[in-house]
Amino acid sequence: MMTRIYIIFIPQHNNLPSTHKSMEFVNPLQFLKDKTILVTGATGFLGKVFVEKILRIQPNVKKLYLLVRAADAKSAMKRILDEVEKDLFNVLRDKLGANFKSFVLEKVAAVVGDVSEVNLGVKDSKLMEEMYKEIDLVVNSAATTDFDERYDFTFNINTMGTLNIMSFAKNCIKINMVLHVSTGSGLIPEKPFYNGETLKCSCRLEITEEKKLIDEKLNQLQAQGAAKNELTSTMKELGIQRARFYGWPNTYAFTKAMGEMILGKYRGNLPLVIVRPTIITSTFAEPFPGWIEGLRTIDGPIAGYGKGKLTFLLANPKAICDMMPVDMVVNSMIMAMTANTRQSSQMIYQVGSSMRNPIKLTNVLKLISVFDKKYKDVCIGHGKKIKFAMRLVDLYKPYMFFKGIFDDTNSQKLRMEVGKSGLVDAFNFDPKSIDWEDYIINTHIVGLVKYVLKG
Repeated sequence: MMTRIYIIFIPQHNNLPSTHKSMEFVNPLQFLKDKTILVTGATGFLGKVFVEKILRIQPNVKKLYLLVRAADAKSAMKRILDEVEKDLFNVLRDKLGANFKSFVLEKVAAVVGDVSEVNLGVKDSKLMEEMYKEIDLVVNSAATTDFDERYDFTFNINTMGTLNIMSFAKNCIKINMVLHVSTGSGLIPEKPFYNGETLKCSCRLEITEEKKLIDEKLNQLQAQGAAKNELTSTMKELGIQRARFYGWPNTYAFTKAMGEMILGKYRGNLPLVIVRPTIITSTFAEPFPGWIEGLRTIDGPIAGYGKGKLTFLLANPKAICDMMPVDMVVNSMIMAMTANTRQSSQMIYQVGSSMRNPIKLTNVLKLISVFDKKYKDVCIGHGKKIKFAMRLVDLYKPYMFFKGIFDDTNSQKLRMEVGKSGLVDAFNFDPKSIDWEDYIINTHIVGLVKYVLKG
Protein backbone atom coordinates (compact mmCIF):
# COMPACT_ATOMS: atom_id res chain seq x y z
CA MET A 1 0.00 0.00 0.00
CA MET A 2 1.54 3.33 -1.05
CA THR A 3 2.17 5.87 1.74
CA ARG A 4 1.29 9.44 0.80
CA ILE A 5 2.85 12.57 2.16
CA TYR A 6 0.67 15.64 1.76
CA ILE A 7 2.58 18.88 1.34
CA ILE A 8 1.55 22.50 1.88
CA PHE A 9 3.59 25.45 0.56
CA ILE A 10 4.01 28.76 2.40
CA PRO A 11 6.47 31.64 1.90
CA GLN A 12 9.27 32.37 4.39
CA HIS A 13 11.80 35.14 5.13
CA ASN A 14 15.55 35.20 5.68
CA ASN A 15 17.45 37.88 7.59
CA LEU A 16 20.31 36.81 9.82
CA PRO A 17 22.64 39.29 11.48
CA SER A 18 25.48 37.73 13.50
CA THR A 19 28.16 38.51 16.05
CA HIS A 20 31.50 36.96 16.85
CA LYS A 21 34.71 37.70 18.71
CA SER A 22 38.32 36.59 18.87
CA MET A 23 39.38 33.67 21.03
CA GLU A 24 42.52 32.04 22.34
CA PHE A 25 42.83 28.33 21.69
CA VAL A 26 43.64 26.03 24.61
CA ASN A 27 44.07 22.27 24.37
CA PRO A 28 40.78 20.79 25.67
CA LEU A 29 42.47 17.81 27.33
CA GLN A 30 44.73 20.13 29.28
CA PHE A 31 41.78 22.38 30.06
CA LEU A 32 39.74 19.50 31.55
CA LYS A 33 42.61 18.04 33.57
CA ASP A 34 42.06 18.41 37.33
CA LYS A 35 38.81 20.29 36.79
CA THR A 36 35.78 19.83 39.03
CA ILE A 37 32.51 20.18 37.12
CA LEU A 38 28.90 20.40 38.26
CA VAL A 39 26.58 18.91 35.64
CA THR A 40 22.82 19.32 35.81
CA GLY A 41 20.60 17.20 33.59
CA ALA A 42 23.30 14.50 33.65
CA THR A 43 20.76 11.67 33.41
CA GLY A 44 19.22 13.21 30.29
CA PHE A 45 20.19 12.32 26.72
CA LEU A 46 22.67 15.15 26.09
CA GLY A 47 23.98 15.25 29.67
CA LYS A 48 24.76 11.54 29.65
CA VAL A 49 26.75 11.77 26.42
CA PHE A 50 28.65 14.77 27.86
CA VAL A 51 29.58 12.84 31.02
CA GLU A 52 30.67 9.78 29.01
CA LYS A 53 32.91 11.88 26.76
CA ILE A 54 34.63 13.65 29.66
CA LEU A 55 35.34 10.39 31.50
CA ARG A 56 36.58 8.69 28.32
CA ILE A 57 38.90 11.39 26.99
CA GLN A 58 40.23 12.84 30.25
CA PRO A 59 40.48 10.29 33.07
CA ASN A 60 42.39 12.93 35.05
CA VAL A 61 39.34 15.13 35.45
CA LYS A 62 39.16 15.70 39.19
CA LYS A 63 35.45 15.26 39.89
CA LEU A 64 32.03 15.38 38.26
CA TYR A 65 29.23 16.40 40.58
CA LEU A 66 25.98 15.22 38.97
CA LEU A 67 22.77 16.83 40.22
CA VAL A 68 20.08 14.15 40.44
CA ARG A 69 16.47 14.12 41.58
CA ALA A 70 16.28 11.38 44.20
CA ALA A 71 14.98 10.64 47.69
CA ASP A 72 18.45 10.41 49.25
CA ALA A 73 22.17 10.13 48.45
CA LYS A 74 22.08 6.33 48.22
CA SER A 75 19.25 6.26 45.68
CA ALA A 76 20.89 9.12 43.75
CA MET A 77 24.12 7.14 43.38
CA LYS A 78 22.16 4.05 42.41
CA ARG A 79 20.50 6.04 39.66
CA ILE A 80 23.91 7.13 38.35
CA LEU A 81 25.28 3.58 38.49
CA ASP A 82 22.21 2.35 36.61
CA GLU A 83 22.88 4.96 33.93
CA VAL A 84 26.52 3.95 33.42
CA GLU A 85 25.43 0.36 32.91
CA LYS A 86 23.80 1.39 29.64
CA ASP A 87 25.28 0.67 26.21
CA LEU A 88 26.53 4.25 25.88
CA PHE A 89 29.36 3.45 28.34
CA ASN A 90 30.43 0.18 26.68
CA VAL A 91 33.57 1.65 25.10
CA LEU A 92 34.75 3.10 28.42
CA ARG A 93 33.75 -0.09 30.23
CA ASP A 94 35.75 -2.24 27.81
CA LYS A 95 38.72 0.09 28.09
CA LEU A 96 38.84 0.01 31.90
CA GLY A 97 37.70 -3.60 32.39
CA ALA A 98 37.47 -4.58 36.06
CA ASN A 99 38.43 -1.04 37.12
CA PHE A 100 35.36 0.55 35.51
CA LYS A 101 33.12 0.74 38.58
CA SER A 102 35.87 1.93 40.93
CA PHE A 103 36.82 4.61 38.39
CA VAL A 104 33.22 5.85 38.22
CA LEU A 105 32.92 5.89 42.00
CA GLU A 106 36.17 7.87 42.25
CA LYS A 107 35.32 10.46 39.61
CA VAL A 108 31.56 10.85 39.96
CA ALA A 109 29.60 12.18 42.91
CA ALA A 110 25.79 12.05 42.87
CA VAL A 111 24.18 15.12 44.41
CA VAL A 112 20.56 15.03 45.49
CA GLY A 113 18.93 18.20 44.22
CA ASP A 114 16.63 20.02 41.82
CA VAL A 115 17.41 23.08 39.68
CA SER A 116 13.91 24.46 40.26
CA GLU A 117 14.69 24.96 43.96
CA VAL A 118 16.81 27.53 45.79
CA ASN A 119 20.40 26.31 46.34
CA LEU A 120 19.59 23.72 43.67
CA GLY A 121 17.63 21.81 46.30
CA VAL A 122 20.86 20.59 47.99
CA LYS A 123 20.06 19.96 51.66
CA ASP A 124 23.45 18.59 52.76
CA SER A 125 25.25 21.71 54.05
CA LYS A 126 28.61 19.95 54.29
CA LEU A 127 28.37 18.83 50.66
CA MET A 128 27.29 22.31 49.64
CA GLU A 129 30.39 23.88 51.21
CA GLU A 130 32.57 21.26 49.55
CA MET A 131 31.07 22.06 46.16
CA TYR A 132 31.50 25.81 46.67
CA LYS A 133 35.22 25.26 47.32
CA GLU A 134 35.91 22.74 44.57
CA ILE A 135 33.78 23.53 41.49
CA ASP A 136 35.52 25.14 38.52
CA LEU A 137 32.79 24.80 35.89
CA VAL A 138 29.01 24.59 35.88
CA VAL A 139 27.34 22.88 32.92
CA ASN A 140 23.56 23.26 32.90
CA SER A 141 21.75 20.85 30.59
CA ALA A 142 18.72 20.35 32.85
CA ALA A 143 15.45 21.07 31.07
CA THR A 144 11.90 19.99 30.52
CA THR A 145 11.94 19.43 26.77
CA ASP A 146 8.32 18.49 26.02
CA PHE A 147 6.85 21.02 23.61
CA ASP A 148 3.49 21.02 25.40
CA GLU A 149 4.35 20.39 29.04
CA ARG A 150 2.50 22.36 31.73
CA TYR A 151 3.56 26.00 31.76
CA ASP A 152 4.19 26.06 35.51
CA PHE A 153 6.42 22.96 35.42
CA THR A 154 8.40 24.18 32.40
CA PHE A 155 8.76 27.72 33.74
CA ASN A 156 10.09 26.52 37.09
CA ILE A 157 12.81 24.38 35.49
CA ASN A 158 13.71 26.10 32.23
CA THR A 159 13.36 29.70 33.40
CA MET A 160 13.65 29.98 37.19
CA GLY A 161 16.11 27.09 37.22
CA THR A 162 18.66 29.29 35.46
CA LEU A 163 18.42 31.87 38.24
CA ASN A 164 19.13 29.14 40.79
CA ILE A 165 22.07 27.92 38.68
CA MET A 166 23.58 31.39 38.43
CA SER A 167 23.10 32.07 42.14
CA PHE A 168 24.84 28.80 42.98
CA ALA A 169 27.72 29.45 40.54
CA LYS A 170 28.40 32.88 42.03
CA ASN A 171 29.01 31.22 45.40
CA CYS A 172 31.69 28.94 43.95
CA ILE A 173 35.12 30.30 44.92
CA LYS A 174 37.03 28.97 41.90
CA ILE A 175 34.29 29.31 39.31
CA ASN A 176 35.66 29.59 35.78
CA MET A 177 32.42 29.85 33.83
CA VAL A 178 28.85 28.70 33.40
CA LEU A 179 27.93 26.82 30.23
CA HIS A 180 24.20 26.73 29.57
CA VAL A 181 22.53 24.53 26.96
CA SER A 182 19.61 26.35 25.42
CA THR A 183 17.72 25.75 22.18
CA GLY A 184 17.71 27.08 18.65
CA SER A 185 14.20 28.09 17.61
CA GLY A 186 12.90 30.45 14.99
CA LEU A 187 14.94 32.77 12.78
CA ILE A 188 17.46 33.76 15.44
CA PRO A 189 20.91 35.35 15.05
CA GLU A 190 23.86 34.26 17.17
CA LYS A 191 23.33 36.89 19.85
CA PRO A 192 21.89 36.98 23.38
CA PHE A 193 18.25 37.41 24.30
CA TYR A 194 18.12 40.63 26.29
CA ASN A 195 15.73 41.05 29.17
CA GLY A 196 12.26 41.92 27.91
CA GLU A 197 13.08 41.12 24.27
CA THR A 198 10.55 39.15 22.24
CA LEU A 199 10.30 37.72 18.74
CA LYS A 200 7.45 40.18 18.18
CA CYS A 201 8.74 43.74 18.35
CA SER A 202 5.36 45.23 19.31
CA CYS A 203 5.41 44.06 22.92
CA ARG A 204 7.76 43.67 25.89
CA LEU A 205 8.17 40.47 27.87
CA GLU A 206 8.11 40.77 31.66
CA ILE A 207 9.25 37.52 33.27
CA THR A 208 7.93 38.52 36.70
CA GLU A 209 4.50 39.08 35.14
CA GLU A 210 4.62 35.59 33.60
CA LYS A 211 5.34 34.15 37.05
CA LYS A 212 2.44 36.16 38.47
CA LEU A 213 0.14 34.94 35.69
CA ILE A 214 1.05 31.32 36.38
CA ASP A 215 0.40 31.68 40.11
CA GLU A 216 -2.93 33.41 39.54
CA LYS A 217 -4.12 30.74 37.13
CA LEU A 218 -3.11 27.94 39.50
CA ASN A 219 -4.87 29.61 42.42
CA GLN A 220 -8.00 30.12 40.31
CA LEU A 221 -8.09 26.47 39.21
CA GLN A 222 -7.52 25.20 42.72
CA ALA A 223 -10.25 27.49 44.09
CA GLN A 224 -12.62 26.03 41.52
CA GLY A 225 -11.71 22.51 42.60
CA ALA A 226 -10.42 21.64 39.13
CA ALA A 227 -9.65 17.99 38.54
CA LYS A 228 -6.04 16.99 37.86
CA ASN A 229 -6.61 16.42 34.15
CA GLU A 230 -8.34 19.81 33.78
CA LEU A 231 -5.52 21.54 35.65
CA THR A 232 -2.94 19.84 33.43
CA SER A 233 -4.68 20.64 30.14
CA THR A 234 -5.33 24.26 31.16
CA MET A 235 -1.71 24.87 32.17
CA LYS A 236 -0.47 23.23 28.97
CA GLU A 237 -2.72 25.46 26.89
CA LEU A 238 -1.64 28.55 28.83
CA GLY A 239 2.01 27.83 28.02
CA ILE A 240 1.35 27.46 24.30
CA GLN A 241 -0.76 30.65 24.25
CA ARG A 242 1.89 32.74 26.02
CA ALA A 243 4.69 31.36 23.86
CA ARG A 244 2.90 32.11 20.59
CA PHE A 245 1.76 35.52 21.82
CA TYR A 246 5.41 36.56 22.14
CA GLY A 247 6.51 34.82 18.94
CA TRP A 248 7.90 31.48 20.12
CA PRO A 249 6.58 28.19 18.68
CA ASN A 250 6.05 26.32 21.96
CA THR A 251 6.36 26.44 25.74
CA TYR A 252 9.77 24.76 25.70
CA ALA A 253 11.46 27.28 23.38
CA PHE A 254 9.74 30.19 25.17
CA THR A 255 10.82 29.22 28.67
CA LYS A 256 14.37 28.47 27.50
CA ALA A 257 14.59 31.95 25.97
CA MET A 258 13.45 33.51 29.26
CA GLY A 259 16.10 31.42 31.01
CA GLU A 260 18.75 32.98 28.77
CA MET A 261 17.47 36.44 29.64
CA ILE A 262 17.85 35.72 33.34
CA LEU A 263 21.39 34.39 32.91
CA GLY A 264 22.43 37.47 30.97
CA LYS A 265 20.86 39.83 33.47
CA TYR A 266 22.31 38.29 36.62
CA ARG A 267 25.70 36.93 35.52
CA GLY A 268 27.60 40.11 36.46
CA ASN A 269 31.22 39.50 35.41
CA LEU A 270 30.91 35.73 35.46
CA PRO A 271 31.86 34.24 32.06
CA LEU A 272 28.80 32.74 30.40
CA VAL A 273 28.72 30.45 27.37
CA ILE A 274 25.37 29.55 25.84
CA VAL A 275 25.21 26.68 23.37
CA ARG A 276 22.02 26.53 21.28
CA PRO A 277 21.72 23.18 19.51
CA THR A 278 18.95 22.59 17.00
CA ILE A 279 17.30 19.14 16.79
CA ILE A 280 19.63 16.70 18.58
CA THR A 281 19.87 13.25 17.03
CA SER A 282 21.75 9.98 17.63
CA THR A 283 25.54 9.77 17.88
CA PHE A 284 27.47 10.25 14.65
CA ALA A 285 30.71 8.56 15.73
CA GLU A 286 31.33 8.64 19.48
CA PRO A 287 31.52 6.54 21.46
CA PHE A 288 29.99 4.56 18.57
CA PRO A 289 27.49 5.48 15.84
CA GLY A 290 23.72 5.42 16.34
CA TRP A 291 23.26 5.49 20.11
CA ILE A 292 20.08 7.30 21.10
CA GLU A 293 17.70 7.41 24.05
CA GLY A 294 14.04 8.37 23.78
CA LEU A 295 12.23 9.91 20.83
CA ARG A 296 13.86 13.16 19.76
CA THR A 297 11.98 15.88 17.85
CA ILE A 298 12.14 14.34 14.38
CA ASP A 299 11.70 10.81 15.72
CA GLY A 300 8.02 11.24 16.54
CA PRO A 301 7.09 11.33 12.85
CA ILE A 302 9.68 8.62 12.04
CA ALA A 303 8.31 6.25 14.70
CA GLY A 304 4.73 7.14 13.82
CA TYR A 305 5.38 6.30 10.19
CA GLY A 306 7.24 3.09 11.01
CA LYS A 307 4.47 1.85 13.30
CA GLY A 308 1.74 2.67 10.81
CA LYS A 309 0.22 5.46 12.90
CA LEU A 310 1.24 8.20 10.50
CA THR A 311 0.72 7.97 6.75
CA PHE A 312 0.81 11.66 5.88
CA LEU A 313 2.57 14.77 7.12
CA LEU A 314 1.69 18.42 6.57
CA ALA A 315 4.88 20.28 5.74
CA ASN A 316 6.62 22.80 3.53
CA PRO A 317 8.77 20.77 1.10
CA LYS A 318 11.44 23.49 1.25
CA ALA A 319 11.58 23.45 5.06
CA ILE A 320 15.06 22.82 6.41
CA CYS A 321 15.30 20.00 8.94
CA ASP A 322 18.10 21.38 11.10
CA MET A 323 19.68 18.46 12.97
CA MET A 324 22.96 17.76 14.75
CA PRO A 325 24.19 14.44 16.17
CA VAL A 326 24.48 14.50 19.96
CA ASP A 327 28.22 13.73 20.06
CA MET A 328 28.87 16.73 17.81
CA VAL A 329 26.85 18.93 20.19
CA VAL A 330 28.95 17.64 23.10
CA ASN A 331 32.15 18.36 21.17
CA SER A 332 30.96 21.92 20.57
CA MET A 333 30.24 22.32 24.30
CA ILE A 334 33.73 21.18 25.28
CA MET A 335 35.42 23.37 22.69
CA ALA A 336 33.26 26.39 23.60
CA MET A 337 34.23 26.04 27.27
CA THR A 338 37.88 25.62 26.37
CA ALA A 339 38.01 28.59 23.98
CA ASN A 340 36.36 30.95 26.46
CA THR A 341 38.27 29.95 29.57
CA ARG A 342 40.08 33.29 29.74
CA GLN A 343 37.18 35.47 28.64
CA SER A 344 34.83 37.42 30.88
CA SER A 345 31.90 38.00 28.57
CA GLN A 346 28.79 36.24 27.34
CA MET A 347 29.21 34.09 24.22
CA ILE A 348 26.57 32.38 22.08
CA TYR A 349 27.16 29.34 19.89
CA GLN A 350 24.36 28.05 17.67
CA VAL A 351 25.07 24.45 16.73
CA GLY A 352 23.15 23.21 13.73
CA SER A 353 23.46 22.11 10.13
CA SER A 354 21.22 24.50 8.18
CA MET A 355 23.96 27.03 7.41
CA ARG A 356 26.72 24.61 6.30
CA ASN A 357 25.00 21.37 5.27
CA PRO A 358 21.22 21.81 5.02
CA ILE A 359 18.82 18.95 4.36
CA LYS A 360 15.22 19.56 3.37
CA LEU A 361 12.41 17.89 5.26
CA THR A 362 11.16 16.18 2.11
CA ASN A 363 14.57 14.54 1.67
CA VAL A 364 14.43 13.27 5.25
CA LEU A 365 11.00 11.75 4.56
CA LYS A 366 12.27 10.14 1.37
CA LEU A 367 15.12 8.55 3.32
CA ILE A 368 12.64 7.22 5.88
CA SER A 369 10.76 5.61 3.00
CA VAL A 370 14.03 4.11 1.68
CA PHE A 371 14.69 2.65 5.13
CA ASP A 372 11.17 1.22 5.24
CA LYS A 373 11.79 -0.65 1.99
CA LYS A 374 15.26 -1.79 3.06
CA TYR A 375 14.21 -2.99 6.52
CA LYS A 376 10.58 -4.05 6.04
CA ASP A 377 10.65 -6.33 9.08
CA VAL A 378 10.86 -3.40 11.54
CA CYS A 379 7.69 -1.62 10.37
CA ILE A 380 4.29 -2.57 11.65
CA GLY A 381 1.52 -2.24 9.06
CA HIS A 382 0.10 1.01 7.74
CA GLY A 383 -3.07 2.52 9.10
CA LYS A 384 -4.04 6.15 9.46
CA LYS A 385 -4.50 7.43 13.03
CA ILE A 386 -5.97 10.90 12.64
CA LYS A 387 -5.78 11.98 16.29
CA PHE A 388 -2.10 11.03 16.53
CA ALA A 389 -1.32 12.75 13.23
CA MET A 390 -3.11 15.98 14.08
CA ARG A 391 -1.35 16.23 17.43
CA LEU A 392 1.97 15.99 15.60
CA VAL A 393 0.78 18.60 13.10
CA ASP A 394 0.05 21.11 15.88
CA LEU A 395 3.26 20.48 17.83
CA TYR A 396 5.63 20.34 14.88
CA LYS A 397 3.96 22.93 12.65
CA PRO A 398 6.54 25.68 13.39
CA TYR A 399 9.31 23.30 12.34
CA MET A 400 7.60 21.63 9.39
CA PHE A 401 7.05 25.03 7.76
CA PHE A 402 10.37 26.61 8.73
CA LYS A 403 12.62 27.51 5.77
CA GLY A 404 15.19 29.67 7.56
CA ILE A 405 18.74 28.94 8.60
CA PHE A 406 20.57 29.44 11.89
CA ASP A 407 23.49 31.83 11.92
CA ASP A 408 26.51 29.93 13.25
CA THR A 409 29.35 32.42 12.72
CA ASN A 410 30.74 31.87 16.21
CA SER A 411 30.54 28.10 15.88
CA GLN A 412 32.29 28.23 12.49
CA LYS A 413 35.09 30.34 13.97
CA LEU A 414 35.42 27.76 16.74
CA ARG A 415 35.53 24.93 14.18
CA MET A 416 38.34 26.72 12.35
CA GLU A 417 40.36 26.85 15.56
CA VAL A 418 39.76 23.14 16.09
CA GLY A 419 40.96 22.52 12.55
CA LYS A 420 44.20 24.43 13.15
CA SER A 421 44.83 22.41 16.31
CA GLY A 422 44.72 19.03 14.57
CA LEU A 423 41.93 17.85 16.90
CA VAL A 424 39.18 17.55 14.29
CA ASP A 425 38.77 13.79 14.70
CA ALA A 426 38.56 14.00 18.49
CA PHE A 427 36.25 17.04 18.63
CA ASN A 428 34.40 17.08 15.33
CA PHE A 429 31.23 19.16 15.15
CA ASP A 430 31.37 20.12 11.50
CA PRO A 431 28.01 19.44 9.82
CA LYS A 432 29.78 19.30 6.44
CA SER A 433 31.28 15.96 7.50
CA ILE A 434 27.79 14.41 7.60
CA ASP A 435 26.55 12.41 4.63
CA TRP A 436 22.86 12.75 5.42
CA GLU A 437 21.70 9.77 3.37
CA ASP A 438 24.20 7.42 4.98
CA TYR A 439 23.67 8.84 8.47
CA ILE A 440 19.86 8.81 8.46
CA ILE A 441 19.44 5.36 6.88
CA ASN A 442 22.39 3.44 8.28
CA THR A 443 23.00 5.20 11.59
CA HIS A 444 20.12 7.21 12.99
CA ILE A 445 17.09 5.08 12.12
CA VAL A 446 19.00 1.85 12.78
CA GLY A 447 19.92 3.22 16.22
CA LEU A 448 16.35 4.39 16.81
CA VAL A 449 15.05 0.90 16.11
CA LYS A 450 17.73 -0.81 18.20
CA TYR A 451 17.83 1.39 21.28
CA VAL A 452 14.39 3.03 21.43
CA LEU A 453 11.82 1.04 19.47
CA LYS A 454 13.59 -2.21 20.44
CA GLY A 455 12.73 -3.57 17.00
